[in-house]
Amino acid sequence: MWRYALVIVAVATVALTSVITPSTVFIMVLPSMIVFSVIAFFLRMKYGEFNASP
Repeated sequence: MWRYALVIVAVATVALTSVITPSTVFIMVLPSMIVFSVIAFFLRMKYGEFNASP
């Protein structure tokens, strides 16, 4: 659950700084973070299935 909080804080920090405009953050950065988290979740599930198999 702490990972979700970390993503929220990271996106909010990038959106509130003047380095990148908020529209760029929400159009480009946020979707890529979501895609990466989904891929990492499924890879972790497969790794867990492999470790749990006898």
